[in-house]
Amino acid sequence: MQTDFYRMKRLPPYVIAEVNAMRHAARRAGKDIIDLGMGNPDQPPPQHVVDKLCEVAQKPDAHGYSQSKGIPGLRRAQANYYARRFGVELDPESEVVVTMGSKEGLASLANAITAPGDVILAPNPSYPIHTFGFTIAGATIRSVPTTPDEGYWKALEAAMAFTAPRPSVLVVNYPSNPTAEVVDLDFYARLVAWAKENEVWLLSDLAYSELYYDDDKPTPSIMQVEGAKEVAVEFTSMSKTYSMAGWRMGFAVGNKALIAALTRVKSYLDYGAFTPIQAAACAALNGPQDVVEENRLRYRKRRDVMVEAFGRAGWDIPPPPASMFAWAPLPPALQHMGSLEFSKQLLTHADVAVAPGVGYGEQGEGYVRIAMVENEHRLRQAARNVKRYFASLGVNT
Repeated sequence: MQTDFYRMKRLPPYVIAEVNAMRHAARRAGKDIIDLGMGNPDQPPPQHVVDKLCEVAQKPDAHGYSQSKGIPGLRRAQANYYARRFGVELDPESEVVVTMGSKEGLASLANAITAPGDVILAPNPSYPIHTFGFTIAGATIRSVPTTPDEGYWKALEAAMAFTAPRPSVLVVNYPSNPTAEVVDLDFYARLVAWAKENEVWLLSDLAYSELYYDDDKPTPSIMQVEGAKEVAVEFTSMSKTYSMAGWRMGFAVGNKALIAALTRVKSYLDYGAFTPIQAAACAALNGPQDVVEENRLRYRKRRDVMVEAFGRAGWDIPPPPASMFAWAPLPPALQHMGSLEFSKQLLTHADVAVAPGVGYGEQGEGYVRIAMVENEHRLRQAARNVKRYFASLGVNT
């Protein structure tokens, strides 16, 4: 019986899983591992959100099948969020769909709009679903940079000029996971104009919309650009904004044709998230927004502590302008290790878990991603452990 399955052959080994397996083994052995690898928020959701979940779960009629596209109240709540945050009007019926996290939404849309052999433009390095969601759907990936400079635009033009068939989709992700790079509204305006000219769909991943650290420069949405709905959809998530990662609540908004395609595919795959979870998500979006600012301030303080403490340990890390991650170049004296081996050594000898940059694409080699998901005390402890590890190597970092 054949076990060499077509889609499995198209997926490379998931190198981040190697570090994850080592972390699990170390913890089973009783080691105190400071986990800065996975972007898993360490704070609970707001209490009123948890209370709403419990309240609705007590209702006898709340345990049947839900709605795949999301309950109407939740789609309205997301439309209201876009109106107050970005000044963007959305039709909850035709321009909003609820997804089980932005990851599921991206994968389902990839299956909805991709044919085998289609060419997709995706950033490198990038969060794995941006490429592998389309790879699983049978597409071919052509990489473009993440850094939004003139080199980015030259790469797009080269891709359109020299790729056959011509690319049909471009994935963008700002604030970026893993690099934490950001863009302004002028960038999105230029991107929308480019997409219209080249007849390319734009998929914007805005999962870190509320984790920006320059108070005068809140993260923009591509939907703020006039005409963006003609070519773009945007994905958001409640995972980081409201510390609801395990709840798997996300959204796609924008172009009606793409939203309809995503909605139709989802109708074949799922019945939507548990209704009490969707009701609680409404409470998060419609209720007090103190937690949004509190989380932003918490991650900004952690960023500052991490950069200062790791710098004193001999590891200079550029302060990220947004997201919950730092994109850290390997110390110069240890560049020869490569990001995967360096991550393994850091886990083994410093009890600190980070994510190897190569796990986000070959252009991520030479970096590691550090998630700011431990408190300041633990971040300082991690820095002390790293300093001892560097000293044990006898190298000048």
